[in-house]
Amino acid sequence: MSGDFLKHMAERSRARVQAAMRLCTPERMRAQAQESAAPVPLVPSAAGFDIIAELKLRSPAAGVLRAPAEDIASRVRRYARGGAAAVSVLTEPSEFEGELAHLELTAGALQPLGIPAMRKDFLVDPYQVAEARVAGAGGVLIILRMLGRDELQALVAEAERLGLFVLLETFDEADIERAQELVAGYRETPNPTVLVGVNCRDLVTLQVVPERLERLAPLLPRAVPRVAESGVTCAADATRVRAAGYDMALVGSALMRAQDPEELLRQMLGAGRT
Repeated sequence: MSGDFLKHMAERSRARVQAAMRLCTPERMRAQAQESAAPVPLVPSAAGFDIIAELKLRSPAAGVLRAPAEDIASRVRRYARGGAAAVSVLTEPSEFEGELAHLELTAGALQPLGIPAMRKDFLVDPYQVAEARVAGAGGVLIILRMLGRDELQALVAEAERLGLFVLLETFDEADIERAQELVAGYRETPNPTVLVGVNCRDLVTLQVVPERLERLAPLLPRAVPRVAESGVTCAADATRVRAAGYDMALVGSALMRAQDPEELLRQMLGAGRT
């Protein structure tokens, strides 16, 4: 995969937005979002460390992780029983075999349990934030590296308007500096509306570089939860990122491959909270 991976994914994302708008106008999508049920809030545990479990059928780096026919509702309920604070759902179709229907299924399964679903995609337009709310999401992930200042502010403002929490994904010092500007003025709250994460995956090779988590952790804002993304696969990794100062970890491939994801979640949470 070339170093233009994010650029390539952004172009595909914009094409999907244009196709979706031909079926449902931005005005109608926004109206549907406003008419949707109130989103489930993110409620961190008092134990001090949480995991956002991820549903993804495939990734460019790892290949196929699970069969498309798998019972999604059953899987995400297992995540909930294992203690997940939220469930991230890949909705990108070309590289991850995701779709909005997976988000809708997840949100429907988790809503009675009081656990939010989060849309993870290469979001480029506020329209996609409204799509997430209509599908039942409680939050969205936004990749800072992909967006100009105006685009970024428009996405964050739409999420705020619709009551969704936002995970701001960073890769390096420059991204974190932009995140610092965005969260300036935020205060710690029981139910956070903004989180800042570090993804330690190299965008050229798509390989995980775990030491980036430790190197970048001291630069992250302190007033919002800090999330370690990629590189957390076992209990020892949870201990490591918690010691580095992270409040949460987003765990995807390890849980998708696990024979017992519920037990793996318990082990990682136990380690991170010790």
